Amino acid sequence: MPATNWQEKVDPGEAQRFENYAQQLRDLQRHRKTPARILHAKGQLGVSARFTVLPDLPEHARVGPFAAPATFEAFVRYSNGSGRRQPDGKPDVRGIALKLVGVIGKKVIPGMENAPTQDFLLIRDRTTPFRSADEFVPFVIAAASPLTGLPKAIARFGLLRTVRILTKAMKQISRPVLPLAATHYFSAVPIRFGNHAVRYALRSLAQPVSNSDRKSPDFLAEELAETLRWQPVEYDFQLQFFEDETSTPIEDASVDWPSPYLTVARLTLPVQDVGSDQGRRLTAMVEGLSFDPWHALEELRPLGNMMRARNVAYRVSTEQRHASREPESGALA
Repeated sequence: MPATNWQEKVDPGEAQRFENYAQQLRDLQRHRKTPARILHAKGQLGVSARFTVLPDLPEHARVGPFAAPATFEAFVRYSNGSGRRQPDGKPDVRGIALKLVGVIGKKVIPGMENAPTQDFLLIRDRTTPFRSADEFVPFVIAAASPLTGLPKAIARFGLLRTVRILTKAMKQISRPVLPLAATHYFSAVPIRFGNHAVRYALRSLAQPVSNSDRKSPDFLAEELAETLRWQPVEYDFQLQFFEDETSTPIEDASVDWPSPYLTVARLTLPVQDVGSDQGRRLTAMVEGLSFDPWHALEELRPLGNMMRARNVAYRVSTEQRHASREPESGALA
């Protein structure tokens, strides 16, 4: 059985600090011409999917929607991480967000307790360059205004730590871009999983074959759209369990957990024409939704500094751009 002695460590004054960060990010959002997300502003595609929980899981993996074999309808949003819409060829964080439909049980966010949905958010990298939100947010501000923001980051974190963060960030965002169907994704930060704590991942089952003109500013969406015209796309949904605070820390998002992966479900994007009228309407609908790691069952509640900061920031961003209500059914239902 995996360890259950994980703990969160909340610093004094953290709540007020996170409120201040959320307001700084909202100010960035307000200065844009369109009500886009603070980050991951460019959605490449919104598609329909099925999420199938596997049978015969070990007892410690039977939590929430994973308690028994089941299939959930789902919506999937692929995105670039920048707060601005930019061509897919530019270095960037790549993300994917899942919204399962039909997940029964009380959810964490006030006012959404009875919503029949559950969100999972992932990025292309196993870790972040930042240990915590106290590092992350100042660098987001610095990226928006480098002439003033970067000197402030150096003054706050020191030259050595600043260089290390920037070096790791550039290495991550500059990695060669695989087709979305062949990219692996990771939560990079933990959530509660019943009595345990886990990080989760989506491991692609596809081969990295490009089938589009990569000079197009939207080649990632075009590749996936072409693939989905003639074959499904599949990923294994996997869990990594907390082992101990040294090797699998809850509060430090920069540490890669070495614990093994356990496959607990299969995400399937069925064949669909995303370029059709129906496909375009679906992408537009998905783009209007909110995807929030805190929109979760209590037994899947996010953990750690980065996640606690997101609890405030995502709520502010969602309100600012007037996100759509939670769907009651999936597109495949």
